[in-house]
Amino acid sequence: MRNNYRFIKELLKLRMTHLMAFRLGFFGPLFVDTSLFLIQILVFQAIFSNVDKIGSWGQGEMIIFIGTFSMIDALNMTIYFFGLLTIPDKVRNGELDLYLTKPVNPLLRITFEKVNPGTLPQILFSAGIIAYGVSVGGFQIRMIHVVGYILFVLIMTLLFYDLEVMLRTTAFFIISTTGILKLEEAGLDLCMKIPGVVFQSGFKIFFYVVLPYGVIATLPTQVLTNSLSIQGIVFGVVIVVAFTALMLRFWKLGLRHYNSASS
Repeated sequence: MRNNYRFIKELLKLRMTHLMAFRLGFFGPLFVDTSLFLIQILVFQAIFSNVDKIGSWGQGEMIIFIGTFSMIDALNMTIYFFGLLTIPDKVRNGELDLYLTKPVNPLLRITFEKVNPGTLPQILFSAGIIAYGVSVGGFQIRMIHVVGYILFVLIMTLLFYDLEVMLRTTAFFIISTTGILKLEEAGLDLCMKIPGVVFQSGFKIFFYVVLPYGVIATLPTQVLTNSLSIQGIVFGVVIVVAFTALMLRFWKLGLRHYNSASS
Protein backbone atom coordinates (compact mmCIF):
# COMPACT_ATOMS: atom_id res chain seq x y z
CA MET A 1 0.00 0.00 0.00
CA ARG A 2 2.80 2.42 0.92
CA ASN A 3 4.68 1.63 -2.30
CA ASN A 4 1.48 2.24 -4.28
CA TYR A 5 1.04 5.64 -2.61
CA ARG A 6 4.62 6.72 -3.35
CA PHE A 7 4.36 5.54 -6.92
CA ILE A 8 1.09 7.42 -7.51
CA LYS A 9 2.61 10.58 -6.00
CA GLU A 10 5.57 10.45 -8.40
CA LEU A 11 3.26 9.57 -11.29
CA LEU A 12 1.14 12.66 -10.62
CA LYS A 13 4.23 14.88 -10.54
CA LEU A 14 5.38 13.57 -13.92
CA ARG A 15 1.88 13.93 -15.33
CA MET A 16 1.63 17.58 -14.23
CA THR A 17 5.00 18.37 -15.80
CA HIS A 18 3.90 16.79 -19.06
CA LEU A 19 0.53 18.56 -19.11
CA MET A 20 1.99 21.99 -18.47
CA ALA A 21 4.25 21.46 -21.48
CA PHE A 22 1.13 20.95 -23.62
CA ARG A 23 -1.39 23.56 -22.46
CA LEU A 24 -4.07 22.66 -25.01
CA GLY A 25 -4.20 19.09 -23.68
CA PHE A 26 -4.42 20.56 -20.17
CA PHE A 27 -7.48 22.75 -20.78
CA GLY A 28 -9.00 21.28 -23.96
CA PRO A 29 -11.43 18.83 -22.28
CA LEU A 30 -12.67 21.65 -20.01
CA PHE A 31 -13.82 23.78 -22.95
CA VAL A 32 -15.48 20.84 -24.70
CA ASP A 33 -17.39 19.57 -21.66
CA THR A 34 -18.52 22.95 -20.32
CA SER A 35 -19.83 23.87 -23.77
CA LEU A 36 -21.76 20.59 -23.93
CA PHE A 37 -23.49 21.12 -20.58
CA LEU A 38 -24.24 24.79 -21.31
CA ILE A 39 -25.97 23.75 -24.53
CA GLN A 40 -27.96 21.16 -22.57
CA ILE A 41 -29.14 23.83 -20.11
CA LEU A 42 -30.29 26.03 -22.99
CA VAL A 43 -32.17 23.09 -24.54
CA PHE A 44 -34.01 22.33 -21.28
CA GLN A 45 -34.84 26.00 -20.78
CA ALA A 46 -36.48 25.95 -24.21
CA ILE A 47 -38.41 22.80 -23.26
CA PHE A 48 -39.59 24.25 -19.94
CA SER A 49 -40.87 27.35 -21.69
CA ASN A 50 -43.61 25.05 -23.04
CA VAL A 51 -44.06 22.44 -20.28
CA ASP A 52 -44.05 22.54 -16.47
CA LYS A 53 -42.52 19.14 -15.77
CA ILE A 54 -40.53 16.31 -17.30
CA GLY A 55 -41.83 13.22 -15.58
CA SER A 56 -42.14 14.28 -11.94
CA TRP A 57 -39.34 16.86 -12.14
CA GLY A 58 -39.59 20.58 -12.59
CA GLN A 59 -37.00 22.92 -14.07
CA GLY A 60 -35.05 23.20 -10.81
CA GLU A 61 -34.49 19.45 -10.54
CA MET A 62 -33.46 19.23 -14.18
CA ILE A 63 -30.87 21.99 -13.80
CA ILE A 64 -29.46 20.30 -10.67
CA PHE A 65 -29.40 17.03 -12.64
CA ILE A 66 -27.36 18.65 -15.42
CA GLY A 67 -24.98 20.21 -12.90
CA THR A 68 -24.58 16.88 -11.12
CA PHE A 69 -23.78 15.00 -14.31
CA SER A 70 -21.31 17.76 -15.18
CA MET A 71 -19.63 17.45 -11.77
CA ILE A 72 -19.34 13.65 -11.92
CA ASP A 73 -18.06 13.94 -15.48
CA ALA A 74 -15.45 16.47 -14.28
CA LEU A 75 -14.24 14.07 -11.57
CA ASN A 76 -14.16 11.29 -14.16
CA MET A 77 -12.15 13.37 -16.66
CA THR A 78 -9.80 14.69 -13.98
CA ILE A 79 -8.94 11.44 -12.23
CA TYR A 80 -9.25 8.31 -14.34
CA PHE A 81 -10.92 8.64 -17.76
CA PHE A 82 -7.81 9.18 -19.89
CA GLY A 83 -5.99 6.33 -18.16
CA LEU A 84 -8.81 3.82 -18.55
CA LEU A 85 -9.21 4.85 -22.18
CA THR A 86 -5.91 3.09 -22.96
CA ILE A 87 -6.81 -0.34 -21.53
CA PRO A 88 -7.96 -1.96 -24.84
CA ASP A 89 -4.82 -0.82 -26.68
CA LYS A 90 -2.56 -1.97 -23.85
CA VAL A 91 -4.17 -5.41 -23.97
CA ARG A 92 -3.96 -5.71 -27.77
CA ASN A 93 -0.37 -4.52 -28.24
CA GLY A 94 1.09 -6.26 -25.19
CA GLU A 95 1.99 -3.03 -23.41
CA LEU A 96 0.16 -4.38 -20.37
CA ASP A 97 3.20 -6.63 -19.80
CA LEU A 98 5.10 -3.58 -18.54
CA TYR A 99 2.45 -3.02 -15.87
CA LEU A 100 2.26 -6.63 -14.74
CA THR A 101 6.01 -6.83 -14.09
CA LYS A 102 6.00 -3.83 -11.73
CA PRO A 103 5.38 -4.10 -7.96
CA VAL A 104 2.44 -1.70 -8.25
CA ASN A 105 -1.17 -2.78 -8.81
CA PRO A 106 -1.58 -2.51 -12.63
CA LEU A 107 -5.16 -1.21 -12.48
CA LEU A 108 -4.14 1.40 -9.92
CA ARG A 109 -1.31 2.61 -12.14
CA ILE A 110 -3.49 2.74 -15.27
CA THR A 111 -6.17 4.61 -13.31
CA PHE A 112 -3.91 7.46 -12.20
CA GLU A 113 -1.28 7.66 -14.94
CA LYS A 114 -3.17 10.19 -17.08
CA VAL A 115 -4.70 12.48 -14.46
CA ASN A 116 -5.86 15.74 -16.05
CA PRO A 117 -6.23 18.64 -13.56
CA GLY A 118 -7.25 20.89 -16.46
CA THR A 119 -10.86 19.82 -15.91
CA LEU A 120 -10.89 20.77 -12.21
CA PRO A 121 -12.47 24.19 -12.97
CA GLN A 122 -15.45 22.28 -14.36
CA ILE A 123 -16.24 21.26 -10.78
CA LEU A 124 -16.73 24.93 -9.86
CA PHE A 125 -18.72 25.46 -13.05
CA SER A 126 -20.92 22.49 -12.09
CA ALA A 127 -21.40 23.82 -8.56
CA GLY A 128 -22.65 27.06 -10.10
CA ILE A 129 -25.20 25.16 -12.20
CA ILE A 130 -26.37 23.24 -9.12
CA ALA A 131 -26.73 26.45 -7.08
CA TYR A 132 -28.73 27.97 -9.93
CA GLY A 133 -31.00 24.91 -10.01
CA VAL A 134 -31.60 25.15 -6.26
CA SER A 135 -32.54 28.81 -6.69
CA VAL A 136 -34.89 28.12 -9.63
CA GLY A 137 -36.57 25.24 -7.79
CA GLY A 138 -36.85 27.17 -4.52
CA PHE A 139 -35.57 24.19 -2.53
CA GLN A 140 -34.85 24.49 1.18
CA ILE A 141 -31.47 22.81 1.44
CA ARG A 142 -30.18 21.70 4.85
CA MET A 143 -26.64 20.66 5.71
CA ILE A 144 -27.63 17.00 5.90
CA HIS A 145 -28.81 17.21 2.29
CA VAL A 146 -25.49 18.76 1.21
CA VAL A 147 -23.46 16.10 3.02
CA GLY A 148 -25.63 13.32 1.59
CA TYR A 149 -25.33 14.85 -1.86
CA ILE A 150 -21.53 14.98 -1.69
CA LEU A 151 -21.37 11.37 -0.52
CA PHE A 152 -23.65 10.24 -3.34
CA VAL A 153 -21.66 12.20 -5.92
CA LEU A 154 -18.53 10.38 -4.73
CA ILE A 155 -20.04 6.91 -4.78
CA MET A 156 -21.66 7.56 -8.18
CA THR A 157 -18.23 8.63 -9.46
CA LEU A 158 -16.99 5.24 -8.24
CA LEU A 159 -19.89 3.55 -10.06
CA PHE A 160 -18.96 5.46 -13.23
CA TYR A 161 -15.39 4.18 -12.79
CA ASP A 162 -16.60 0.60 -12.28
CA LEU A 163 -18.60 0.69 -15.50
CA GLU A 164 -15.75 2.18 -17.52
CA VAL A 165 -13.29 -0.44 -16.27
CA MET A 166 -15.69 -3.33 -16.89
CA LEU A 167 -16.54 -2.32 -20.45
CA ARG A 168 -12.86 -1.88 -21.34
CA THR A 169 -11.89 -5.13 -19.63
CA THR A 170 -13.86 -6.92 -22.36
CA ALA A 171 -10.71 -6.30 -24.47
CA PHE A 172 -9.23 -9.36 -22.74
CA PHE A 173 -11.94 -11.57 -24.28
CA ILE A 174 -12.90 -10.05 -27.65
CA ILE A 175 -10.90 -8.75 -30.60
CA SER A 176 -12.59 -5.36 -30.89
CA THR A 177 -14.30 -3.31 -28.19
CA THR A 178 -15.74 -0.80 -30.68
CA GLY A 179 -19.31 -2.10 -30.35
CA ILE A 180 -19.12 -2.21 -26.54
CA LEU A 181 -17.83 1.35 -26.36
CA LYS A 182 -20.54 2.54 -28.75
CA LEU A 183 -23.08 1.03 -26.33
CA GLU A 184 -21.42 2.99 -23.51
CA GLU A 185 -21.55 6.20 -25.54
CA ALA A 186 -25.22 5.71 -26.43
CA GLY A 187 -26.18 4.89 -22.84
CA LEU A 188 -24.36 7.90 -21.43
CA ASP A 189 -25.77 10.21 -24.08
CA LEU A 190 -29.32 9.10 -23.27
CA CYS A 191 -28.93 9.18 -19.48
CA MET A 192 -27.23 12.58 -19.61
CA LYS A 193 -30.36 14.00 -21.22
CA ILE A 194 -33.09 11.99 -19.48
CA PRO A 195 -33.19 11.54 -15.69
CA GLY A 196 -33.77 8.07 -14.31
CA VAL A 197 -37.14 9.07 -12.83
CA VAL A 198 -38.55 9.20 -16.37
CA PHE A 199 -37.69 5.58 -17.22
CA GLN A 200 -40.37 2.92 -16.86
CA SER A 201 -40.53 -0.91 -16.86
CA GLY A 202 -37.76 -2.51 -18.97
CA PHE A 203 -35.85 0.72 -19.53
CA LYS A 204 -35.72 1.37 -15.79
CA ILE A 205 -34.44 -2.13 -15.07
CA PHE A 206 -31.77 -1.79 -17.76
CA PHE A 207 -30.53 1.68 -16.75
CA TYR A 208 -30.85 1.09 -13.00
CA VAL A 209 -29.52 -2.47 -12.71
CA VAL A 210 -27.87 -3.80 -15.89
CA LEU A 211 -26.00 -0.67 -17.01
CA PRO A 212 -26.92 1.76 -14.23
CA TYR A 213 -26.10 5.02 -16.00
CA GLY A 214 -29.61 6.12 -15.09
CA VAL A 215 -28.78 6.44 -11.39
CA ILE A 216 -25.46 8.31 -11.71
CA ALA A 217 -26.87 11.84 -11.64
CA THR A 218 -30.46 11.01 -10.68
CA LEU A 219 -29.87 9.69 -7.14
CA PRO A 220 -27.60 12.57 -5.99
CA THR A 221 -30.16 15.05 -7.34
CA GLN A 222 -32.91 13.32 -5.37
CA VAL A 223 -30.76 13.37 -2.23
CA LEU A 224 -30.15 17.12 -2.54
CA THR A 225 -33.83 17.87 -3.15
CA ASN A 226 -34.89 15.53 -0.32
CA SER A 227 -36.96 13.34 -2.64
CA LEU A 228 -35.04 10.06 -2.32
CA SER A 229 -36.57 7.44 -0.04
CA ILE A 230 -34.63 5.30 2.43
CA GLN A 231 -35.11 2.39 0.03
CA GLY A 232 -33.61 4.52 -2.75
CA ILE A 233 -30.58 5.36 -0.60
CA VAL A 234 -30.04 1.69 0.24
CA PHE A 235 -30.43 0.74 -3.43
CA GLY A 236 -27.82 3.32 -4.45
CA VAL A 237 -25.27 2.03 -1.95
CA VAL A 238 -25.96 -1.63 -2.78
CA ILE A 239 -25.64 -1.11 -6.55
CA VAL A 240 -22.26 0.62 -6.11
CA VAL A 241 -20.92 -2.08 -3.77
CA ALA A 242 -22.16 -4.81 -6.13
CA PHE A 243 -20.63 -3.25 -9.25
CA THR A 244 -17.33 -2.52 -7.50
CA ALA A 245 -17.04 -6.16 -6.44
CA LEU A 246 -18.09 -7.30 -9.91
CA MET A 247 -15.57 -4.97 -11.57
CA LEU A 248 -12.67 -6.27 -9.44
CA ARG A 249 -13.59 -9.90 -10.15
CA PHE A 250 -13.99 -9.23 -13.88
CA TRP A 251 -10.62 -7.42 -14.02
CA LYS A 252 -8.89 -10.35 -12.28
CA LEU A 253 -10.60 -12.76 -14.66
CA GLY A 254 -9.36 -10.67 -17.58
CA LEU A 255 -5.79 -10.77 -16.28
CA ARG A 256 -5.97 -14.56 -16.01
CA HIS A 257 -7.23 -14.68 -19.59
CA TYR A 258 -4.51 -12.30 -20.85
CA ASN A 259 -1.94 -13.71 -23.26
CA SER A 260 1.34 -11.93 -22.64
CA ALA A 261 3.13 -10.56 -25.71
CA SER A 262 6.23 -12.36 -24.52
CA SER A 263 4.50 -15.75 -24.26
